Amino acid sequence: MVSQKAGKTGGFREVEHTADWALEVWAPSLEALLEQAARGMYAMARTRLKPEPRVTRTFTLPFEDPETLLVDFLNELLYLEEVEGLGFDTFHLRLENGKLEVQVEGAPIEGMEKLIKAATFHNLRIEQRPEGWWATVVFDV
Repeated sequence: MVSQKAGKTGGFREVEHTADWALEVWAPSLEALLEQAARGMYAMARTRLKPEPRVTRTFTLPFEDPETLLVDFLNELLYLEEVEGLGFDTFHLRLENGKLEVQVEGAPIEGMEKLIKAATFHNLRIEQRPEGWWATVVFDV
């Protein structure tokens, strides 16, 4: 079981789920929540990146609601993993004017123990609490 507590920046932990993988994520802002979800996804798959070459990718996602944004963001990262063989460990995320501007930095994937097919809407829950944002996301494996 994976977990990471990062103090004020947020964290994540794997939660038990009957068939797929589930991840609970928390952070002080929605952007930080998205980053923690990505870090948790890579940790659950035991993704290892090559040290070089470092690469940067940018993309923009529309902001309709937090749930759709979380699923779309994670699935875009999974798409880059599948098509380009890339994983990411540095995230620059900015919500502005109804869209999420994303710049991610990473490297080619050296290995992973388990392939995650997709982030799903199954049992997806995002809450904004006084102490920050919380989410539970289920992955199809």
